[in-house]
Amino acid sequence: MKCGNKNPAPPDSGVDGSEPDDAVISMDLKEYEKAKFALAEIVRAAQAVDTKDQDLLSASRDLLMRLADDRFNLMLVGRFSRGKSTLINAILGAAHLPTGILPLTSVITTVRYGSRTQVVLNFNDRQLRQEIPLARLAEFVTQQSNPGNVKNVAYAEIELPVELLRRGVFFVDSPGLGSAITENTQTTERFFPEADAFVLITSYDSPLSDEENRALYRIRETDKTLFVIVNKQDTVGEDQRGQVLDYVKAQLERISFKTAPQIFSISARQALEAKQLQQPDLVARSGILQFEEELLRFLLDERAEAFLSNMYERIQDLLLERRNLESQVERRPIYESLLDRLRGVRESERELPSEGRRYVEEGSSPRITLELEKRGGCRICGQVLDAVFHFLSKHQYELVIDRETQREHATRGGFCSLHTWQYENISSPYGVCTAYPELAHRIAVELQQLAARSDGSVWTTESVAHLGGSQDTCQVCHVRVEAERKAVHEAVAILRRLDASFNARLPAFCLLHLAMIVGHLGKGRAAETLLNAHARFFERMAEDAQRYALRHDALRRHLTSEEERRASQLMLLMLAGHRSLCAPWNVRSLL
Repeated sequence: MKCGNKNPAPPDSGVDGSEPDDAVISMDLKEYEKAKFALAEIVRAAQAVDTKDQDLLSASRDLLMRLADDRFNLMLVGRFSRGKSTLINAILGAAHLPTGILPLTSVITTVRYGSRTQVVLNFNDRQLRQEIPLARLAEFVTQQSNPGNVKNVAYAEIELPVELLRRGVFFVDSPGLGSAITENTQTTERFFPEADAFVLITSYDSPLSDEENRALYRIRETDKTLFVIVNKQDTVGEDQRGQVLDYVKAQLERISFKTAPQIFSISARQALEAKQLQQPDLVARSGILQFEEELLRFLLDERAEAFLSNMYERIQDLLLERRNLESQVERRPIYESLLDRLRGVRESERELPSEGRRYVEEGSSPRITLELEKRGGCRICGQVLDAVFHFLSKHQYELVIDRETQREHATRGGFCSLHTWQYENISSPYGVCTAYPELAHRIAVELQQLAARSDGSVWTTESVAHLGGSQDTCQVCHVRVEAERKAVHEAVAILRRLDASFNARLPAFCLLHLAMIVGHLGKGRAAETLLNAHARFFERMAEDAQRYALRHDALRRHLTSEEERRASQLMLLMLAGHRSLCAPWNVRSLL
């Protein structure tokens, strides 16, 4: 296998409660996705050259579909009780899949990305899918709860908010080979053509059973990459470990793979326990880091390179074909420009260093997780919205029943334009008709006085505009400013107490409030941590938006995650703040 660039990448940030257990993984795979998005932009540009050319539109859409569908099925194969589910759990860093000595039913279980943790069940006898909590998975995929697959489950999809899965990697946990249930082996072997690479898991207590040897011959016929794991190394001593590994190596040589599979000695159980306890030394001792590093090198160097090369060639062929058509003479400069862009993407992708990348995170680096406020995204926006709502809720009642409140409201010119309509949202026609006549009468008198002027003064925009409410006179604006000031100071106080050497969950802030907070914090570790966390957050939003756009163009919207579907709204919230806190267009600026 090729080696990658061994510079460790910084940990990534999660959002909205997600757990980015694969921090370093996501930083490396981002380069791959950037290349995909760049290719998609070129295809879109080609598609727009002539929107009436059906051949061009069809070919472009096929390319976009291929880019949008990109997924990688990593299939785990082995006898039951070898530790396939435990290995997936160890890689993902949490006990997501059920484990135990009972064999699974004839059900393929895939692990894919999802915005929230859940299971989606697909059945053989109906099109509708069923969503269930992860805690109920065992009811449908274990022999004890679903003997002989009497519930007719075709396959189960576990959706998890894990970064590696977000990049298109699908783990496929197959039923155990050689169990008493014949359908298990048949189900596993039927899925072989769908797999992009294999991980065969055997163990030290009985390495390479007859069923596993048979599977190895089937895998050899697919000519796909194979990793071999000998699990449960914690159950044997060093001498026995060496003997078993030599035996496995000899067996693989006898089968004569074109490329000799790499063999890894691990303890999946120890790896999972050590990751859950956040003990990096024990994680390294389990042996899983070597396997994870080689798997990532394969995903980045071989799988990614093969996919990108194939897409580059296909896009180039399309552009060359269109450029050379006699009917496209006038558009040839456009196609030449797109070909130049394509070559630029290819050259920049090739310039990425291919030697020495270390994919495995060392030590216990701090993990910063940003939490979104449910309504406004930004924590400060949410607190200000609460303060404005509570004020208006109380004040609109007083405007109905209290004469002095009405007089003061009229004297101020009412609320500003923004808060006038927010008041209307929580009031009623009766409330408006009770509260606003005082103001309307006052404006009528002043307009009459303005019209009757005989002193020769010139009427100006300001002569009329000042009669209504403004930011300076609006009571709600004053409430908003005070609530914002208080919320910012509270956030700054919390951030100054932050010990950046430990894992932390920080509130997310829109760009406007982030600027306020950083200005108060000044130069230092807290501001640096906050800025870096938000930089990764904005980058993540951009990627979600790009995936949504790509899948939209490719008619693959059913593949979009919840995060991708809300990317457009979230980006605007975080760039501009909540719409209910943004001042409307100022009429005077238009005159």
